[in-house]
Amino acid sequence: MARLEIILSAIMTLSIVFNIGLFIYARYAIAQLLSVSEELGDLQQMTSSFSSHLESIYQLEMFYGDETIGALREHALSFNEQLETFEYILSLTEEGSTPADDKDEDAETEEET
Repeated sequence: MARLEIILSAIMTLSIVFNIGLFIYARYAIAQLLSVSEELGDLQQMTSSFSSHLESIYQLEMFYGDETIGALREHALSFNEQLETFEYILSLTEEGSTPADDKDEDAETEEET
């Protein structure tokens, strides 16, 4: 074998090993992203549930007008709105939904209001 063939074989072997490693890393990174996305979805759902629960408590005659519960309710709503900024990440784990579909739905919702 000529020296050039040895060098090219070594470079090809390194390239193949590098590409396999990159593929494995990409799969791991995507799995982590999907896991985080699912957790964010769960967190948003829990926050929404907590906010609606506070709203129902605030509407009770016993607690109506309570400033502490009112402030806590507003804080929960604000936190839930902040979580909605991660809607793109949350849409990654929704079945049958693509980011383009979500934008179309948002545009239709805005037109209706």
